[in-house]
Order: sequence, then C-alpha cells, then structure tokens
Amino acid sequence: MALYELFSHPVERSYRAGLCSKAALFLLLAAALTYISPLLVAFRSHGFWLKRSSYEEQPTVRFQHQVLLVALLGPESGGFLAWSTFPAFNRLQGDRLRVPLVSTREEDRNQDGKMDMLHFKLELPLQSTEHVLGVQLILTFSYQLHISVINGTSPFAYDYDLTHIVAAYQERNVTTILNDPNPIWLVGRAADAPFVINAIIRYPVEVISYQPGFWEMVKFAWVQYVSILLIFLWVFERIKIFVFQNQVVTTIPVTVTPRGEVCKEHLS
Repeated sequence: MALYELFSHPVERSYRAGLCSKAALFLLLAAALTYISPLLVAFRSHGFWLKRSSYEEQPTVRFQHQVLLVALLGPESGGFLAWSTFPAFNRLQGDRLRVPLVSTREEDRNQDGKMDMLHFKLELPLQSTEHVLGVQLILTFSYQLHISVINGTSPFAYDYDLTHIVAAYQERNVTTILNDPNPIWLVGRAADAPFVINAIIRYPVEVISYQPGFWEMVKFAWVQYVSILLIFLWVFERIKIFVFQNQVVTTIPVTVTPRGEVCKEHLS
C-alpha cells in the first residue's frame, strides 16, 4: 500500500557549547556584524543624518487692490502719466494724473479655499499724440505661509522659550519674486484706443526648506538603519544555520522535545 504524507511539523534543534568555545565566539562576531554593518552602510551613504528638509505648501495670497502706475511717454509727449489707489500720491501728480479703467478677478481653480491666480487688466486712456514707451507698475498682495517658528518636535525647553520664539520670528526672511520670462509688448493701436495691460499672475506652490528637529533626524536615520538591518538579519540567519548544521564549529546538537511529550514521558 502506498504511503502519503498527511501532516508534518518542524522539529527544533539546539546546539550547545561552552561560553569560551569557537561557537560562542562565532555567534558574538555574527551579532556584531549583523547590527553594526547596517549602521556603517547607512552612514557611508552620505544621507544618514537629515541636515536639511523641505515640503511643499500652497501659500494664502490675496490681492490687496492697491495699485501704483507710472507710464513713461515718448519724447514728443514728454514726461509721464501716473495714477494710484493712494489719494495722497494722486494729489501730487497734477496734470500728469490719468485715471485708468482697472478690472481684477482672483480664481481658485482647484477649489481648495486658496486663490491660485489673479486676472488683472488695466486700460489707460491716451491722447492721439501720446505713446507709451515703458511702464512701472506696483501691485500689493498679502502673502501668508504657515511657517512655524516653534519646533514642535524638540524635547528641549529652550525651543519653547518665548524670547527664543520672538527672536526666531524676527529673523525670518521670506521674500517672493514675480517672474515673467516671456512678456509680450504689442505695438500699434488706434488713435482713440487706450494703452492696455493684461496680466495673469499665478500663485504657485512654494517649496519650504528648513532645518529638521532632533527627533525628525532620529526618525529619518532609524528608517534607513532598519531597512538595511532586515537584509543583514536574513543573511546572517542563513549563515548561522549553515555553520551549525554542518558543524563548521564544534557543538553538541540537541533535539528539543515539545513540552507536552515531556509530560507524557514522566506520566508513563
């Protein structure tokens, strides 16, 4: 009658030797290589300690509806035309004051509650003999980033001291730049047509760079160390099984009897 394997279970085997034996020395060396080698590998990768970190944030930007315009005219007209939303500035301009037609619209394209762009259009009326050669335009915005001056990951009381927090706030230097690499200036217009400025100003996502706190550095280093350690644990476990099963170092193999079977033997 043919026999088939119906059930199996692993048998635990232990290996015994003295504390001053070659087997004990081998285990000590294997343990050192298992836990120290990943540390050296992670450290030599030149990214073990996180010195700088960054994250992306959509700033809260709102147009303040404050405008200052200076239009430089051609030599035949001489001088300039000016206008602003500041009454004191307008009173200083005299005959150079020219009130334009301004229309603005801010748009939240992704519906996240923060504006993504500004549609700005300005139409400056001109006389038939006036020609604009250059423009100086100032728009004001409120610009807010949620950059905390309190290091919430720090375990040190100094980082939560009010004097330190106020000093860190005063030392911040956050600036923005309006960049348009391809402006288009169209020449030629009808005699009664105004000079038109049509602009779309986008509010992009900002990349914030900061120095990480102590616990963030430890967490980043720990993730790297453990990911490499798992590989070394698997490799050295296979090496130890090979060494002891093949008696590369002298030990006494002992088959561990399950606890239930030991009790049955005593009862019998």
